[in-house]
Amino acid sequence: MPPGPRIAVLLRLIDQAYDKRSWHGTNLRGSLRGLSAEEAAWRPSADRHNIWELAVHAAYWKYSVLRRLRGGERGGFPVKGSNWFRRPEGGPDEKAWKEDLALLGRMHRELREAVAGLSDEALDQIPPGSKTRLDDLVSGVVFHDIYHAGQIQLLKRLRQKPRASEKR
Repeated sequence: MPPGPRIAVLLRLIDQAYDKRSWHGTNLRGSLRGLSAEEAAWRPSADRHNIWELAVHAAYWKYSVLRRLRGGERGGFPVKGSNWFRRPEGGPDEKAWKEDLALLGRMHRELREAVAGLSDEALDQIPPGSKTRLDDLVSGVVFHDIYHAGQIQLLKRLRQKPRASEKR
């Protein structure tokens, strides 16, 4: 059975924010494409997050919404901690970076699948332990992806040396 119209809209937004073409520019997956572990680990200053941390943070919030959709218990995220995760542990490591990107992809697919299984009517519900309706949780994680995609694009630009035309 095809999804209801509200679910269909949310699925399209989830896709556009993460990995499908959209009018707003680079989506989250696109902002991460082709980055090395060294590039992802770069920080503009010691007290600022890097791209790697933003990617794992996005994975965590996909998990957090997914947990609420499924009614799961806290503590099931594969990385110990919550919200922000210091990355990298040690020096930049390509294998660890790829594993964290795979985690983000897995959390996205699981979230999308859970949303696809909802009814339009379910979107009006507030899950136990939350103060927020399901439709707002799902749209919020969409906005979260887009917000952090923009941050990542900015961090990539800050890391580059300025072009001659940009120097004053």
